Amino acid sequence: MLRLLRLVEQFNELERGLVDEWAELRFQLTVDDESRAERAAALLAPANPGRRGRVIHFESERRGPGIGPEAIRRLLERLDDEGSAGTLELRSVVKAPPEELRRKATLRAQWERRLTTVPSDWSDIYAEVRLDSTDYLERGALLLAPVNPVRFGGPAALRFRSAHHFGYGVSPEMAARCFERCDEEGITGDVEIIYVLSDTHPVGTQGPVWLLGGRTI
Repeated sequence: MLRLLRLVEQFNELERGLVDEWAELRFQLTVDDESRAERAAALLAPANPGRRGRVIHFESERRGPGIGPEAIRRLLERLDDEGSAGTLELRSVVKAPPEELRRKATLRAQWERRLTTVPSDWSDIYAEVRLDSTDYLERGALLLAPVNPVRFGGPAALRFRSAHHFGYGVSPEMAARCFERCDEEGITGDVEIIYVLSDTHPVGTQGPVWLLGGRTI
């Protein structure tokens, strides 16, 4: 029973039990206080929710027009911050078709494409690679060892930091080489940049510190 947990904690628990290679998740949120339901639906607007009374339905997609799991996590954190409580349920899981997995871009290509979307003066990145199967996890973690990957989030998710010029984190070029090693062994997944900072100037430290889920990263 997840009812006593914060919404983002409920989401994390549900995510840990997901099957590999999912394409779409469909959730149902039942808000405890109906007077807060309209506001909750408004905060979930990027997920295109549907609402009936206290019940809100919304979806998450790995690819396509929908929003990904990390974005859903941030939306739920906003609900928690405003004091909205309720019960989050995973109603259905749509698995990715085999042909979709075969045509997916390589991990290195995804990483390099993500880098083109961040500001040119970026200094620090916090990123995640979600492997398509838990079977890839042990070997993938070994091949990615130079980026100092950490298990966080889903059952096959690894997170790491990258630094552009100095400070704590692997260089973007080293991360690209590590992803290429995974590509060479047929390891597939999705790469996402979660947070990016620009033009930071650490004084007496190795870089900025993020606080995520009560953990310092």
